[in-house]
Amino acid sequence: MGIFEGLFDDAALFPPGNLPLAEAIPAHRAHRQSWYSALVGPFVCPADRAGAVPLPVSLILRDGPESLPQVQRQARELRAVEMPVPGGMNPTDAARALEKHLPDNVPGYLELPWDDLDALAGTRIRAKFRTGPAPSDTALAGAIRDAVDRDLAFKCTAGLHHAIRAGQQHGFLNILLATDAALQGANRADLAALLAERSAEQVVHLVDQVTAAGRWDAARAVFTSFGTCSIVEPIADLVALGLLGGGAR
Repeated sequence: MGIFEGLFDDAALFPPGNLPLAEAIPAHRAHRQSWYSALVGPFVCPADRAGAVPLPVSLILRDGPESLPQVQRQARELRAVEMPVPGGMNPTDAARALEKHLPDNVPGYLELPWDDLDALAGTRIRAKFRTGPAPSDTALAGAIRDAVDRDLAFKCTAGLHHAIRAGQQHGFLNILLATDAALQGANRADLAALLAERSAEQVVHLVDQVTAAGRWDAARAVFTSFGTCSIVEPIADLVALGLLGGGAR
């Protein structure tokens, strides 16, 4: 897998983009026909709109895991399922219930408190980290370190509008680098420093180092993707950094 392949899940329907479905569907098709199509993940949509979306989808399941079989029949092509912990259910029970109803070949993500990652132990359910509003560098570093220690894959959602840390927004390249560093044994303080790095020159240098070492497949197996309301913005950032397009390395 390339460093950015399938990294950007299309969450155009969600804030702050809030694109109407009638515009989001053709926009996703355009992304799929573009030069960067390999970088685009599934279309993220609420489960109650699955029947209206003729695209490969990652469904946001809010009515509990028992509703998944019916929703799955409405989806044209189910690529993933994402679910918050339902009210009245603890994370452990939610993970096991989701796994029970999840098709064998479809990944499932549970959005849960970061100190409850042990709830996913013994299941094939992955973690979903909400990165906006931005958690502290220390908190996100701890979540990444804990996920790697538990051999858990994760995706992120919200707040990752740029490649490199800017203001209070985390950068998706910073998270990729922190994931790689965690796999190499870095501690929480080192991971927090990577998440806080704002120098484009330094971030690109570190990306080049990991590329030369051939480690991106391992990092991407852990940090699988993130939802973005704008596919174009992260692509533009990577082009400007010389990591895609005419300046690709």
